[in-house]
Amino acid sequence: MLPCAENPASHGIMTAALQRALQDWLPAIAAIGLDQGGQVSRTLGRHPIGSRQVLVLTYIGGEALGVSLEGRRRMTRCGQSAVYAWLGDRSTLPTHYRIEWTDRYGMRHRRQDPYSFGPALDDRALAPLSAGHPAGADLLGAESVERDGVTGTRFAVWAPRVAGVLLTLPGGPLLLHAHPDAGVWSLFVPDVPAGSPYGFELIHPDGRRLWRTDPYGRTFEPRPGWRARVPSPAQHTFDDAAWLEARATRAKDAPLCIYELHLGSFLRRPAESASYAALAERIVRHVVPLGFTHVELLPVTEHPFEGSWGYQTTGYHAPTHRHGSPDDFRGFVDRLHRAGLGVILDWVPGHFAADEPALAAFDGAPLYEYDDRVQGRHENWGTLVFDLTRPEVRAFLLSSAHRFLREYHIDGLRIDAVAALLYRDYDRTRGQWTPNAQGGPEHLEGVSFLQTLTTTLHQEFPGALLIAEDSSVYPGVTRAVSAGGLGFDYKWNLGWMHDSLRYFQEDPLFRRHHHTVLPHIVAYSGAERGVLALSHDEVVHGKRSVLGRMPGDDWQRIANLRLLLAWQWLLPGAKLLFMGTELANPDEWSHQTPLPWERHDRPEVLGLERLITDLNHLYRHHAALQSSHSNADSIRFISTEDALRCIYVFERRGGGEALVIILNGTPVPREHAVVGLPLGGTWTELLNTDSQYYGGTDVGNLGAVIAQTDPAMGEPYSATVRLPPLGAVVLAHTAPIQS
Repeated sequence: MLPCAENPASHGIMTAALQRALQDWLPAIAAIGLDQGGQVSRTLGRHPIGSRQVLVLTYIGGEALGVSLEGRRRMTRCGQSAVYAWLGDRSTLPTHYRIEWTDRYGMRHRRQDPYSFGPALDDRALAPLSAGHPAGADLLGAESVERDGVTGTRFAVWAPRVAGVLLTLPGGPLLLHAHPDAGVWSLFVPDVPAGSPYGFELIHPDGRRLWRTDPYGRTFEPRPGWRARVPSPAQHTFDDAAWLEARATRAKDAPLCIYELHLGSFLRRPAESASYAALAERIVRHVVPLGFTHVELLPVTEHPFEGSWGYQTTGYHAPTHRHGSPDDFRGFVDRLHRAGLGVILDWVPGHFAADEPALAAFDGAPLYEYDDRVQGRHENWGTLVFDLTRPEVRAFLLSSAHRFLREYHIDGLRIDAVAALLYRDYDRTRGQWTPNAQGGPEHLEGVSFLQTLTTTLHQEFPGALLIAEDSSVYPGVTRAVSAGGLGFDYKWNLGWMHDSLRYFQEDPLFRRHHHTVLPHIVAYSGAERGVLALSHDEVVHGKRSVLGRMPGDDWQRIANLRLLLAWQWLLPGAKLLFMGTELANPDEWSHQTPLPWERHDRPEVLGLERLITDLNHLYRHHAALQSSHSNADSIRFISTEDALRCIYVFERRGGGEALVIILNGTPVPREHAVVGLPLGGTWTELLNTDSQYYGGTDVGNLGAVIAQTDPAMGEPYSATVRLPPLGAVVLAHTAPIQS
């Protein structure tokens, strides 16, 4: 029985010639009528009939009326399917012809037939996807391209276990071409306006239908919408060539001081009205004067739940719509670069949001996640775990990382929860994990993925920074991959953070009982190139703000905070401070509450910001503080024995200069403290955290001390130093030395 029926009023007349021409296509049309896409490539489009005629078969989903070809040629619907046919003289038909129809709402549509162009992708171009290479993954999603002089959008999605894929567009759904070897479906659609929402309807062999968004979407609808939007071609012209050139030659031990921030709560306004442009200007005005080299953004990859802070991602290829378009985000990065600020992005390859209709069970069963209830879920987070044994999943993640560095000029990635990628038993109890093939807890495919990630990003983007947030003791995180390491530039020193906060939040009266904590931190920190981070994780979930952790009355709390920051900045390692700490925020951070900008003009806050500015200046301009990010090479404790007075003395050397730092962990000034020094002569007081300029009591040394030949603390020289209460003093030898 023919699949086409006469309906002269709306769908054209079924002629005998058309019926004969369709005979060979009936099984394929029947399959397409069930929205099964395996026959699309060989069926839809134009087919020569004899020497003069052509048969045109097209697909128009939804309820279409008055379908015509090139305006005058009425097309005939094939039965109850969405396939329409026309037979006629091929000499009068353009290569790429237009289809017109009216939808069920009475809207008239007109577009060049997507099926006249054939598949949007060459099967050979997709081969890298099956090999786990980002070049193949870069072809997926929606991309503005040109074919045969026609501008349109190439749509492609990976869904290997379905029988057909419908692209849902405002004008009605379209059935995609199959690339069975790669498990990919694609279609080139002309004349799709930028910003058009789209999604995919996946059809299973058993008839089930699933609605999914585009995993590779470049921009998305506002919440609570879930569809991706057709991206506009990039219009922003970057003006940061000099920045990128300098980044490529950045020294390994160049100063790195990072201001961490959450875009949604940085400004005093609702999160979704804070534009990327407004955020950039405020960040430049506030952060640049403080002397930071980089900002680090909590994830801006698209996420549905504001309370996840971006760490439960659904759109790995899209900067969030909350603050503007992808071009707006390009402008944001460019503006910060021109102001001298690098941009590091938090990126989360260890797990993803389980929200429908995103990545979870994408084609009806686990695809992006492990097909294992135990290994495929992080129960404590309510998230799913990427199946890194699948090359297509590895390519998806690698492509995301490459895209942000390539298209948005991001300067680096801070990889969240690296321990979850290194160990199968991370944050899991007995029975919640399974051993690897060798019987151990190591996540072998996670290790391999991280090594590939760091290797390829460093090769393609010289100078890009890769930072691991790793709570494990996995060896060699910052060691080169060629030497068996993971290849990161830095690892968050979480031990430094935990132990330092534990010490400084202790009442000074009892610190003598914990006097070995600070030297012990230095002893175990030398294994990796570290970032000393006071991050967002330490000011949420009942932990209190950093200021709120400090003991004592108001004066002691702010003095303790100044002392803690001096300890952070004067140790080897990169620095990171979460927004609001410089405002001496007494409250925990909340993503729903903007920073307390009203505190900015308080004397103690002005003093704290001046101290941070000067600490950054010291760090960025004194070689002794940059000489190495390995503690063993560039720090030496002179005295750790004075537990009763909580006094520490240590030296930093490098670049021909020597600095000696003295900490007083009690609120008692030490007027005549004898301090051992390695060199004789004048030592200039570079910084005193108790300076009145910083809000302190001005207990200091009038700018310098003189070291005499009088051994103390095992050093050949000594000086009498006034030590401020709850303060730090930095002394610099005035004459150049041999480092």
